[in-house]
Amino acid sequence: MSSSTQLSPAIEAARSLIRTIPDYPKQGVQFRDITPLMADAQALRDCVEALVEPFSGRFDLVAGVEARGFLLAGSAAMVAGVGLAPLRKAGKLPRPAASVNYDLEYGTATIEASEDIIPGMRVLLLDDVLATGGTLAAGRALIEKMGAEVAGTAVLMELEGLGGRTLVPEVHALFSM
Repeated sequence: MSSSTQLSPAIEAARSLIRTIPDYPKQGVQFRDITPLMADAQALRDCVEALVEPFSGRFDLVAGVEARGFLLAGSAAMVAGVGLAPLRKAGKLPRPAASVNYDLEYGTATIEASEDIIPGMRVLLLDDVLATGGTLAAGRALIEKMGAEVAGTAVLMELEGLGGRTLVPEVHALFSM
């Protein structure tokens, strides 16, 4: 969804709850704080339903990327009546079944998944934001490495101008900022 797309009144109201925190975590960064949206039960429900709706009936499991992606993915799994698989930072799972390394602007990182993602499963991948795309691309690669199908990828917001769609072109984003 682009910024030129008309948002429903409920989704526009939810979008208005996202705060911009200037110069956090460092000078020049405009941090998008979703905690006010998450604290509003109706806004959270409206957003989660809108994230899941384009993929309705096409997934068996929701995977959420650590950490804010967990919050959305847990809610989405409940709304859709499916299970949840967390994609964790390296070293956080007791028995990771697979891992993928990816590049960050300042180095590399690793995400891992447990054996709960099984071959043939259809997985909806959720995160809070699409920025440069590295984390979501790694999440997609991890799901595919485990033999599962990525049924779709959705984010609450896309930070335009950071090039995330270069790495992950097919993303359902509720908001563009």
